[in-house]
Amino acid sequence: MAGGEPAKKSDLGVRTLSAVVMLAVAGTALWLGGWWWAAFVVVVSVGVYREWNALVRGFANGTASRLRWMLGGAVYIGFAMLVLMHLRGTLPGTFVLLLIVAGVICTDIGAYFAGRAIGGPKIAPAISPSKTWAGLGGGVIGATVAIIVVGGMAASPQVARFLTALVSGSHDTYFVVFHSFGDWAMALMLGTALAVSAQAGDFFESWMKRRAGVKDSGTLLPGHGGLFDRVDGLLAVCFTMGMVLVVILGVTIGSGGSLLPTPL
Repeated sequence: MAGGEPAKKSDLGVRTLSAVVMLAVAGTALWLGGWWWAAFVVVVSVGVYREWNALVRGFANGTASRLRWMLGGAVYIGFAMLVLMHLRGTLPGTFVLLLIVAGVICTDIGAYFAGRAIGGPKIAPAISPSKTWAGLGGGVIGATVAIIVVGGMAASPQVARFLTALVSGSHDTYFVVFHSFGDWAMALMLGTALAVSAQAGDFFESWMKRRAGVKDSGTLLPGHGGLFDRVDGLLAVCFTMGMVLVVILGVTIGSGGSLLPTPL
């Protein structure tokens, strides 16, 4: 506009390219498994923990407070990452891992578009002014659709054989345990739990950033901020799922599938 401020240059191209690179690296590590997946998870967890501590230094007063936050971050991030490595160690676990990742991505997409299109009352404007109840509903729908699509693949022997090529496991076990994920009622229940957990993780990181007085957790990812910005929802979902496995179901993380599965 003549005489006005120059239009802000869109970073859509940078964001898209950065997202493609991130997906390619993560997808390759997941496909290779073994030490490749373990190394990828460790590198990401170390990067997230560094950003966590940088945020803590922005708002925690006193040595004791900072140490508590640093210890809490180590437990929160470390446990979630152990769950990620544990899931990749078995055939059913790999399927659940794919389902979680797809669910978290679709939660973000559904929440974004529903929030923009519908708007309405904010959930917690003091923490995250852009988050609305409509967005949460869209996130639930997105996660449910992801679970229906990915879970419905359990009914496909071809997909089951494809996943069997990733890790050693039983095709029959995969089919029997997970074919019910294609059921709408179960998908809606799981989608709601996943979306709420992912959004809670997003709110938690937003709360930390607001207290620290920063917009992003870091600058490592062009157009996306820091690693913590990208995996906040995934961390919350994995941590919550891990607590359910350990506390309620009595599963020992690392059993029933090595943390470092045999490479292909």
